[in-house]
Amino acid sequence: MIKITRPECPNPTALVGGNYKHPDNKLALKNSSFDKCMYCECKISHIDFAHVEHIKPKSPDKYPELEFEWTNLGYACPKCNNEKHNKYHEDTPYINPYVDDPNNYVHAFGTFIFSKNGNERAEITITDLKLNRKELLERRMLRINDIKRSIDACNRTSSETLRTSALEEIQREAEDNRELSLFVKSYLSSNDS
Repeated sequence: MIKITRPECPNPTALVGGNYKHPDNKLALKNSSFDKCMYCECKISHIDFAHVEHIKPKSPDKYPELEFEWTNLGYACPKCNNEKHNKYHEDTPYINPYVDDPNNYVHAFGTFIFSKNGNERAEITITDLKLNRKELLERRMLRINDIKRSIDACNRTSSETLRTSALEEIQREAEDNRELSLFVKSYLSSNDS
């Protein structure tokens, strides 16, 4: 989970007209999150259709007045959106990466995401959205193993030019636009890379 800068709504008329999934607005959310789920940080559109997520549920018994509110919309994978479904806790709201800096709430360790200092908002976000579900742990492990293999290859080369170039590319893998960047950053910092 990374901090996301919410763009201006490109088509507010669509929201007023009752269309929160308008392609222009969905594309703006997609681009602002680098086509990654706002919760689990997995790339989405190459494997599935992303959901326009309602941060506070739009159901009649929750927050129907926020169904077409731009600040209540996000970009999520179907798994996270379905896990969250209609859940929301007013006293301990989920981490909203468009508002909150997730670095203040969570940290990655290996393939797991944990709350910082027992933060309740982080705990409930991780638990309700199942952010340590088996499929995510496996995906994170594959990503970390790819980075580890690249680092090992850098360390084996005798060419300082190749090593420097490869290490720079590995560092780019920790940038926010890359899949699972929170876990790559954590791995690199724990291995002084």
